[in-house]
Amino acid sequence: RVRLLESGGRSVQSGGSLRLSCAASGDSTHNYCMAWFRQIPGQEREAVAVIDSSGRPRYAASVKGRFSISRDNAKNTLYLKMNSLKPEDAAVYICAADTPPVCSGGLSYAYWGQGAQITVSS
Repeated sequence: RVRLLESGGRSVQSGGSLRLSCAASGDSTHNYCMAWFRQIPGQEREAVAVIDSSGRPRYAASVKGRFSISRDNAKNTLYLKMNSLKPEDAAVYICAADTPPVCSGGLSYAYWGQGAQITVSS
């Protein structure tokens, strides 16, 4: 069983930058697809970025060009670098992982973290 633990969530001003980390334990995730989702209370969880086992990233249109997903397989850790943050980016950011063929923006991932809260002040 894979356990995921996010860190790095905090309050930041609009236009600022932040990097989230998601440390995996329980198994090596080098051949897993991993993703970042975000959730605002009362809204559906949405995919922000996905990265496959080869390191190929995909992004939601709302964050493309501002966010960057990466992984360090040696550290079993997933990252999300967020630049030019906007108030509408405020949410709980949740990492997810699963083995192929799961590798999309859907919610079918087997493993989920607890989330990290980000607030963006204007």
